[in-house]
Formats: sequence, structure tokens, C-alpha cells
Amino acid sequence: MQILISAGEASGEMYGAQLIEALRRASQLPTLRVGDGSETRPHMDLSFFGAGGDRMRAAGCEIIVDAKDLAVVGITEILSHLPKIYGLFRKLIRTADEKKPALAIVIDSPAFNWRVARQMRKRGIPVVYYVCPQFWAWRQGRVKLLRKYINQALVIFPFEENFYRVHGVNATFVGHPLVDLPTPEISRMHYAAQQALDHVKPWITLMPGSRRKEVRMNLPTILEAAGKLGQDYEFLLPVARTLEPSFLKELIGNRDIHLVPEAMPALYHSRAGIIASGTATVEAAIMGTPFVMVYRVSPLTYMLGKPRVKVPHYAMVNLIAGEEVVPELVQHEFTAGNVVAELRKIIPDGDPRTGMLQGLESVKAKLKKPDQNGGNASERAAEVIVGMLRPAIAEPSLSQGPELWG
Repeated sequence: MQILISAGEASGEMYGAQLIEALRRASQLPTLRVGDGSETRPHMDLSFFGAGGDRMRAAGCEIIVDAKDLAVVGITEILSHLPKIYGLFRKLIRTADEKKPALAIVIDSPAFNWRVARQMRKRGIPVVYYVCPQFWAWRQGRVKLLRKYINQALVIFPFEENFYRVHGVNATFVGHPLVDLPTPEISRMHYAAQQALDHVKPWITLMPGSRRKEVRMNLPTILEAAGKLGQDYEFLLPVARTLEPSFLKELIGNRDIHLVPEAMPALYHSRAGIIASGTATVEAAIMGTPFVMVYRVSPLTYMLGKPRVKVPHYAMVNLIAGEEVVPELVQHEFTAGNVVAELRKIIPDGDPRTGMLQGLESVKAKLKKPDQNGGNASERAAEVIVGMLRPAIAEPSLSQGPELWG
């Protein structure tokens, strides 16, 4: 049984890999227990193809479109990449026409994925949106696209379920997939030796984003702030899978910045972070790392986008908490001086650091969904998807009939 799965950036690609693994496990379970009885679950032999990267490839997905080629950001930036993105989109749809998937799963990246969803629905293919677009933050009118083109929304923030249901979308909160990741096992001493770090100095993790344009906008000011903090600190920059180390080295120049392969160990062992708005802020919260949120886009993108913002905070952790847990330095407020001033409040022990740590712990708790069976977000999402696939096994013509693919 073929499954199309489309993820367009680093975080979505990681969620896609986790979901593929959870789907393989769920599809092989012999029974599904309901109350006091049980229902026989037919074995499913699942194959995956779509848009993603190395993690999804390692999980067994045939990558038709590489997520690196979709990693653009901002209204004006997307316009210049439209011909290339459209070509990749057509390539994915042509492959879907050949493979005739029983179900399509799209993850985040709405500019690309809602078009994928639309084409799949035109062909009679059920569509699941995992990690839904943040239409509640801006462009709320676009919720009608989800209502029209998807069968099931699987949301990862607790307030999203009610928002989407109120707007007529079949939504289920499954929890955030990052919350259930284990704490990094590597000790600080071993990590320091592995990455050639001074274990005596405090460490600061720098996360400028996962897309080239995003990094170009954010990293220079982050590096300037690191320079102002000086040689009393070690600076770690995790390399997102959608970026090449050579690209980052070119921007860093001769500055003493350590490129590291994974974000979680860097955050876990760091005293603080300078984190671009996005999934990385949730990663920092889950690792319990105090940080300053920063972000910058082109002036035109900011001018066009700001009036459409419908929420009181930019940082996801602040939205979840319902208050400002971490400082937000956006656009003209994002200066090296402001970053350093905020960091100096939370690096030393004291009330500001303690208050932020408590706030981050509260956010982490809200991102969990209690599950009596001990399942995590990916497993809950997989259970919903497997339930949608059962009719396709019973009536394969519904998903592969030529009348839907002519």
C-alpha cells in the first residue's frame, strides 16, 4: 500500500521520519483493543514516497523531492522561487499519478502542501494534515482551504484543536512530537570532547533558522551579539539538515563558532540560547534552555505581513503559555545590543532565570497529551491514520480505482 508523505523543511522532515516509523509499528499490530472486546486489524504492508530529506529516507521513504529545495521563507522570497517550486510540485504529482497512493500525509509547509492536498483530493485520495499551518496566527481566512481539501487534521498545539473545529475542520490534538524525545544521553564532558569544546566555559547555542534566506537575515546579528559576549563563552551552532555546513562557514568566517550536528544535545548542555522564531523555540523549551527569541525578514515581507498577524506574541512558547516567558526581539528590535542585554539577565542564577525556567517547564507540560496507553504524539497520529486506511484494505477500489486517476 503506497502512502504519499510530503514534508518541506527540517522540523517537518523529522516529524515525517518519526511518523513513518510509528506507522510501520501500528500497521503490524495484530489487534486493536476497544473496551472489553477486540477488533481484528488486517496487516498492512506500507510503502512511502514523497518530499523530505535524509531522516525520512533513512526511515524507508523514497524521496522524490528533496526538502532542501523547498526551504524558502517570506512572501517576497517565495515569489522568486516559484518556477523551481512549481517544477518540483509537478514532479511529485506525476509520481503520485504513477503510484496511486491509498492516502496522502502532508506536514507543515502550507505554501507547498496545501496544493499537494488539493491535487490528492481531486483524485479521490484521503488527505491528512499533520502539524497544521498556523492560520490562527495570520490569514485565518485560509482555514477554508483545509476544510475543503483535507479529511483529518492532526494538530500538535493544545489550542489548535478547538480553533480548527470551530472553523469546520476535523481536528485532533495528538500532542507535540518533540515532547516525548528522550533527554540526550551523552554527558557534558563527553560532548565537549566530541565537539572540541571547553567544558569549563558556559555554552550558548545559536539557532538562526533552517532556511538559507532565514539564516542570511538572522545570523549576522546573532554573530555580532556573540562577539559582544566575548571569549568567556563557547558558541554552538547546530547545522539544520536543510543547510550545508559550507554555507554556514562562509557566513561565520573566522569567528570562533562550533558547528555541531544535532540541536538537542547542544541545547541540553547550554547555559542559554539565541533562537530564531520557529520549531527551535519549542526544542529549547523542551530541553529547559533559557533563550532569547529573535527574527528578521525583509522590510517588504514585514510590512505586508505584520497587519495580518492575529496573535499577541511571535514566540510559540509565549503563545502556549499565554504570557511572555521569553523576550521577543523582532525586526528593528533585533539588535546585537538588545540580544546581549536580554542574555545577561538570564545567564546568571537569579529571579529572571528561575522565572523563565518555570515558564518553559509549564509550556512543556501543556504540549503533552495524556495517554493511558503510554503512546507518544507520533503513535497517536499513526493510530488515527491506520484507522483511515482500513476501508482502503476492505475496498481497494476506493483508493486505486482507475475512475479516480483517469
